[in-house]
Amino acid sequence: MRWRCVVADPRPFVPTYGAPPPVEECPNLRLLANYAIPAGRALMLRACGPNGEAAHNGFVWPSVPGSVVVCPDWRPEPVCGGGLHGWLHGEGDVGASDFASRIDSLWLVVEVDAATVVEFERKCKVPGGMVVASGKRAEVCGWLAGVLPCRSIVYGTATAGDGGTATAGYGGTATAGDGGTATAGDGGSIAVRWWDGQKGRYRLISADVGENGIEANKPYHVVDGKLVAGKAL
Repeated sequence: MRWRCVVADPRPFVPTYGAPPPVEECPNLRLLANYAIPAGRALMLRACGPNGEAAHNGFVWPSVPGSVVVCPDWRPEPVCGGGLHGWLHGEGDVGASDFASRIDSLWLVVEVDAATVVEFERKCKVPGGMVVASGKRAEVCGWLAGVLPCRSIVYGTATAGDGGTATAGYGGTATAGDGGTATAGDGGSIAVRWWDGQKGRYRLISADVGENGIEANKPYHVVDGKLVAGKAL
């Protein structure tokens, strides 16, 4: 049985809204206006083909925020198939997607029932959900990073002030202020602001993950002008 897309089907995902709120239109991004995550819900990120195509079964995801998506052949086993797939909280292995690296992909943020999420192999699947944001990768991942600031969003940009901690996922950029800590996933970059007492000015030191000893998903801070593994004290 193929997946199907329906609107306002109460099974197995029940929308939290009687009617979807207005959609806010931004450059390369559409989202539900004034959106806040309801209690008991979570957000799932996914990448599709340019027109919402999934990698299998000929399924096409809707791009309009407020659309409800249901999988009629839901199976809760932690294996591929029998569900709607993505990355819970925007974290995971983008290598599992055929579309994540394409510049023309459609990216979606989907509100899901947290109790129904099945996680496996750094991805997840759910029986249904509601699209809350759609658009290009940079804008969607950037918006999600703002909604979930403590998560390592793939391709996201995380920024923290002085003494703060910035964490980005795969392909993301993490920037921290003076005395801060930055962490990024594979393919990402980190940058930390620090005070140069000799020059009497702030400086920014940056590095790419995978180069010059910088490892993925490991925190770094600055000591004497150099990036050092570990969180700032």
